[in-house]
Amino acid sequence: MKIYDREGFPNPARIRIVLAEKNLDSKVEFVSVDLIAAEHKQPAFLAKNPAGTIPVLELDDGTLIAESTAITEYLDNLDGNPTLTGTTPLEKASIHMMQRRAEREITDAVGIYFHYGTPGLGEALQRYKAPEWAARKEWAERHREQVIAGMLYFDGILSTRPFVAGAKFSMADITIFAGLIHADAAGISIPEKATFLKAWRAKVSELPSVKNRSGQHFVAEDLRRFGL
Repeated sequence: MKIYDREGFPNPARIRIVLAEKNLDSKVEFVSVDLIAAEHKQPAFLAKNPAGTIPVLELDDGTLIAESTAITEYLDNLDGNPTLTGTTPLEKASIHMMQRRAEREITDAVGIYFHYGTPGLGEALQRYKAPEWAARKEWAERHREQVIAGMLYFDGILSTRPFVAGAKFSMADITIFAGLIHADAAGISIPEKATFLKAWRAKVSELPSVKNRSGQHFVAEDLRRFGL
C-alpha cells in the first residue's frame, strides 16, 4: 500500500496514528506531497483525488481511497477487529457522531482560520483561497471563534468520560488530537478553563501509537518560512 501525504500535517497525522494502532506501519510506503508548492492541486495529483487533499491511500491493485475517515474505516477493518471505529451499532453511531463533530468544530474550523487568518502555507496556495483580504479576515475570525467553542464543547464531553465517544480510544479522539496540532500551528490555544480537554490531550500524547508519531511539532520549518 502507498499513502500520499506530508508528514507532520494534521490529516496525515490522523492516519499515521491509525497505522500505529493497527500495527500496519511496515506495510505502507509513504509518498511525500509538496503542499508548499501546491502539488496536491496539480493535474497529476487531482487524477488520484479530485478534491485535491491529502492523505490518499493507494492499494496494491491501484484502488484509491481518499478522505481520512474512509481510510481509517478501511485500515481498522482489515484484520476483522475494528478497535477505532466501533463494533456494536451503538459504538459505531457514537464514534461517527463525535467524529463529525470533531471535524466540524475543530479540524475544519482550524483549517479555515489557518488558511484565511494567517499566512497559511504561502503564495502558491493563495489563488485557491478567498481573493479579498477583508472577507478573508472576517471569515477567519468567525471560524477561530468556532474552534474555541468547539474546544469548550469537547471539554464538557470529556468531563463525563475518558475518551470522546465513550470508554475507548477511537478515531474521533485521533481527529481532535490532530486538530489541536493544527490549532497550535495557527496560534489558537486551548482555553485555560478547558481543564478536561487539556488532561485528555496529555493522556493521549502518551499513547504508544501517538507518541513520536503524530507530528506534534507541526511543519516547524515551513511555518518559520512564513513568520508563524
